[in-house]
Amino acid sequence: MEKIKVLFICMGNICRSPTAEGVFTRLIKSEKIDKQFIIDSAGTHAYHVGDAPDLRAQKAAKDRGIDLAKIRARKVIVGDYEDYDYLLVMDTDNYDLVMEFCPAEYKHKVKYFLEYAPHLDTIEVPDPYYGGKYGFERVLDMVEEASIGFLNTLRQSGEIQ
Repeated sequence: MEKIKVLFICMGNICRSPTAEGVFTRLIKSEKIDKQFIIDSAGTHAYHVGDAPDLRAQKAAKDRGIDLAKIRARKVIVGDYEDYDYLLVMDTDNYDLVMEFCPAEYKHKVKYFLEYAPHLDTIEVPDPYYGGKYGFERVLDMVEEASIGFLNTLRQSGEIQ
């Protein structure tokens, strides 16, 4: 069986996208379906390449039993468009950047992550970088909801059992 490859994308790959990577990874492990996936995260900018996630993001995630410490920031590369089945972006600025560089044949792979949580009434996961603790908690809440919605969508489409 071909693995489902998912890339979570934000600006610097130190707050939102590594949080999404960690949350979704925990979800698929808890469902015992992690062997069916390849999960990664990346940023549209190279500000933090090689860095661990923001310590505030790590703490907020750790408080929920999610370890982000081994994740390292990287920038989206051209090969990602072909390699990944889903490129899930966190906000409009990053969506626009990803689409700008995306070859036409792969544009269907790019989605807002929060499309999978329509009940939240927004398509953007807010960047918590300049905010306080509450911002990181809010991101975790939103990402958890979208992760469940995304997994349910994959099940409904028959991509996973």
